[in-house]
Amino acid sequence: MMQRLLTLMLALVPLFALGAAPAPQANWLTTVVETPEGGYRQGNPNAAVKLVEYGSRTCPTCGRFAEEGMKPLRDQYIATGKVSYEYRDFLVHGAPDLALALLNQCVGTQRFFPVLDAIYANQPQFEEKLIALEKTPATLEAWQKLPPAQMATRFAENMGMIAFLKTQGLAEAKARQCLADPKAIARIAKTQADGANLYKVDGTPSFFVNGRKVRAYSWPYLEPELRAAGA
Repeated sequence: MMQRLLTLMLALVPLFALGAAPAPQANWLTTVVETPEGGYRQGNPNAAVKLVEYGSRTCPTCGRFAEEGMKPLRDQYIATGKVSYEYRDFLVHGAPDLALALLNQCVGTQRFFPVLDAIYANQPQFEEKLIALEKTPATLEAWQKLPPAQMATRFAENMGMIAFLKTQGLAEAKARQCLADPKAIARIAKTQADGANLYKVDGTPSFFVNGRKVRAYSWPYLEPELRAAGA
């Protein structure tokens, strides 16, 4: 009897194996968290390679990296769990950068990166608005003497940022609230100060691979650094 039962169980093993569903693969592109350093990280928190970018939304070189580098970075490295990517603010252009940083963070964690991509894609339009404003230097000088919240709001209004973020689903009332948020302003200021003082960031984009600052400002130079680190 025991022999017959054992034979039956062995015969059923292949059936159980066939019916077993494969373990679901993590969608690392939707794994986004705020970090203690004030950044936003996308990807596997236990990735072997941790990439950090100090970036500016008004920096043309950062804009080119967003256009040329982010798709292969996400498709080949972040989605596969090999690399995590963290974006931290470094405001190389002052008030316009602060306004965009506050508005980008205002959309929430899960929308942060899609809106960051959209802001970079719209960078030429923001630049046109800023060039127009620079024709009235007295006005700009007056704005730059305002407290940070008021200064950021003036630039956001006159550079079309509030209107643009509305196309990304951010209501105007919420946008204005975020532009005046003292805690958000302080958090961004701390990220900036830590970048300069602790990590010796002096321009954008600045990339760190597993804590090491690398001499790379574009995707063709950054990708070999990721591979050398084990990605």
